[in-house]
Amino acid sequence: MVIKMVTFLAVLHLGTLTVNSQQIEVNAIAAKVNGSAITKNEVAFMLSPIYAQLTTQFPRRGPEFEKQFTEAREKILQELIDRRIILDEFKQVGASIRPYLIDEEVKRQIRELYNGDESLFREELKKSRMTMDGYREMTREKMVVQAMRAQQFSDAPPPLPNEIQNEYNEVNSTLRDVTKDNITFRKIFIPSADPENPLATPETQLALAEDITKQAKEGKSFEELAKTYSKDAFADLGGLQDNLPRTDLSPEFSAILFDAPENQVVGPLLDPRGFTLVMVLSKVLGPAPALSAVRPMIEERVRRKKTSEQYDRWIESRRKQAMVTISKN
Repeated sequence: MVIKMVTFLAVLHLGTLTVNSQQIEVNAIAAKVNGSAITKNEVAFMLSPIYAQLTTQFPRRGPEFEKQFTEAREKILQELIDRRIILDEFKQVGASIRPYLIDEEVKRQIRELYNGDESLFREELKKSRMTMDGYREMTREKMVVQAMRAQQFSDAPPPLPNEIQNEYNEVNSTLRDVTKDNITFRKIFIPSADPENPLATPETQLALAEDITKQAKEGKSFEELAKTYSKDAFADLGGLQDNLPRTDLSPEFSAILFDAPENQVVGPLLDPRGFTLVMVLSKVLGPAPALSAVRPMIEERVRRKKTSEQYDRWIESRRKQAMVTISKN
């Protein structure tokens, strides 16, 4: 049995985003920048992978969930606002991005955000009422902004060889092909409905999962706890899942596990059928590209760092000049 969790998206059915039982229109306006609209569809789609991970990570929601969700939404909205400001600033230049580069960027995002599952990606597009053409346009705008920023600060000092190498060493693992990742872990699955206990409810089962988590963190054997409590086909093996491909996991579940330290208890995580506790034993990461293959991008990252203060001052001055209206709903 392979863990394949449902994507806990900001539920985008019928043009609404459901968060804490509150429905928010997504086919409306999130903000306007100099008369140009940023739709709630755009915000919701960019927010959906983050929301999926947060709902998995925080089964009870709570203050930390709200804090991280609000911060993520505000960050995404500000990114979209700044993007429109920069596009307005430079639209007279008539910059363009070659279509094949847009295709490559879309493929990269599918690989990194959806574990390479294009069908899942297209499903999320459909739920957020966004077309592939619309998503490609969002991607094109992002790439134009990156190009324009590079042009605006083209007088930055050239990257030095040691700066390029240091930057590559810092980020090369994030550039890897994550679809080639593998992971070994133990898990304990607690169903939200227990056929052996008719009095069990999702609330009591979550409380049980939290108690088991507490026991594991206090030093009880995770393997023995799995044999005692877990309700899946791996219980007799102490919950062991050996060398599992990342692509067999949902994007939000894999994001949490591959960020988790080894030999620490993670969870309880929300699962469509209940709650899951995990202890990561080892990870084998996919191959990172050679420096020669990504050198232009690494050089650009170094330039960005060198000009970050200059850029912050520049974009802040443009924000003050722009006519920005943010929807309160």
